[in-house]
Order: sequence, then structure tokens, then C-alpha cells
Amino acid sequence: MNQPIARLRRLRSVELRTHAAADSAEFYSEVWGLSVVESGREGAWLRGTGDQHHALQLTQADRNGLGRISFAVSTPAEVDDAARRVAERGILVVQGPGPVDDAGGGYGLRIVDPEGRIIELIADTLAVPALGGDDAVPVGVTHVVLNTVDIDAAVRFYCDVLGMRVSDWSEHQMAFLRCNSDHHSIAFNQAEWASVNHVAYEMPSVDHFMRGIGRLRHHGQLPLWGPGKHGPGDNTFSYFADPAGLVCEYTSGIAQIDEDRWLCRVWRRVPELSDLWGTAGPPSRQVREHMAGIPDPGAFERHDLERAS
Repeated sequence: MNQPIARLRRLRSVELRTHAAADSAEFYSEVWGLSVVESGREGAWLRGTGDQHHALQLTQADRNGLGRISFAVSTPAEVDDAARRVAERGILVVQGPGPVDDAGGGYGLRIVDPEGRIIELIADTLAVPALGGDDAVPVGVTHVVLNTVDIDAAVRFYCDVLGMRVSDWSEHQMAFLRCNSDHHSIAFNQAEWASVNHVAYEMPSVDHFMRGIGRLRHHGQLPLWGPGKHGPGDNTFSYFADPAGLVCEYTSGIAQIDEDRWLCRVWRRVPELSDLWGTAGPPSRQVREHMAGIPDPGAFERHDLERAS
């Protein structure tokens, strides 16, 4: 049996391709609470208060989609080991292993999953100090939910190849996968096409979470769904749409997993378990449409493959 290609330490950052990069950068910096660390004609890199150089990269594109998902590994040697295991498995590589010529630097490897998503494994990124203060702003990105046409195949790849573990299922509609003690850093939602469902940002506490929602309301931004508290993951939620229509979430209090004691559970998809507080109501047609997004072929129809050939 093949070993996973690496040990993922944490979800580091997400790149979103967006048709409204400039407006979105303004939204995430002026309203959402991230800080711009670098910017240019093609996009922007934004950080939270945590110790990652950036949590979000926005790249100008003709249509919305996922650029890549970046996971931290411990050392460049682990990246090289991952590259060898990837070659043995015949998985497509679009970049690396080697130094990353991108904001934040590092030594990385980029591979393609079965639905065309680019996954980056990276070590030795630029160190930045965590920011102090008690502002109601995100620490960083905490999870990404992805729409998939084959949830079983997606879960199998991310577990067998990337070494993630299934924390819980929401019937056979959603699967929640972890790479560390956080209940999930990736979740898959069975859908008609592959796309980004939403990106979630960690708030330090429920108080920060609620004050952040208040700030968005002050800017005329009302939640698409929330505030509430999910059953799977036990985390708070409030979902909004950015200027391109991509969904972003404030969350706090994600369940912590004890590997020796945790038992995977299959949750029923009923309102009282989707929202334990009963404050959000069922998700509306509008929020479902935003979360569905548009079909995203990922790397299979982009220049990344041309660079790799």
C-alpha cells in the first residue's frame, strides 16, 4: 500500500481566481479585516493576524475559480520526498519541487488532483510576526469547502495521497477532512460540478466573530446565511459574498480532535443539526446558488499545464 506523499501540518493559504480582483482586494482589506502585504496589476496577497505571510491570494481572471490550495509541510526535504512519491503514483506535477517564485517565498511542489485543483505543499515560507490587538479581524484561513462531482473519489485522493483523515460525514452529501487537530481544513460537498463552495476565516472567539459581523453590517454587508453554529465541527458560521460573488465565511470555535479518541460520525441533514443555535434558519436559494459557483475545470484548461509540459 502506498504511503501518503507528505504529512500536512496546516492549511496555509488559498488562491482565488476572480473577475473582480481590485474590488475584492478592497473588500477583503477595508471590510473583511485582512491586510494587503503585496499587490500588483494581476492581483493581491492579504494576511490575517496570524503568523502566515498571507492567507488569501486574489488573481485577476476572466472567470471565478480556484487558483490553488496551499498546505504547510515542515522541511524542504519533505517536499522532495513528496515529489518522489508523486512520481511513483503518476500524479501530475505543475511546478517543483524547488524554490517558489511567489509572494511569501518558500520551497514547494504543486500537483493536480483528479478534478483539476492545484494543491501546493510548501516549506520555508517567509516568517512574519503574529499581530496583536483585539480587533475583530481574522487570524487566517481555517478551511475550504469544495464542490465535487464524486465525493468518494475526492475523499479517497485526499486521504490516500495527502494523508488527511475523515472527521465526520453529513449523510453522503458532505465529508469533513482534517490534517491536524482542527475538525476540518477541507470539506467536500457532492454537487453537479467542481467549484469552490466557500473559504472560511478563523475569528479568535465568538465575541470577535459577532463584532466582525457587526462591522460588515455597518458597511452594508448582510449575511447570506447566519449567524449560527454548525453541528459537524461545532463551529460558528456566518456567510457573505465578496464583490465577485465568491462566498467567504467568518467562523470560530472549531472542534479539536483527539486522534486516539475521536469517532467519525454520520450527521443527519436536518435544520436543527445544520444550525445548533436555531438562529440562521435554513440556507436560502440565494446562498445555495452562490456556494454552487460555476463549473471550474481548474488546471486542465489553464496555462499551468503548458508551463509543466
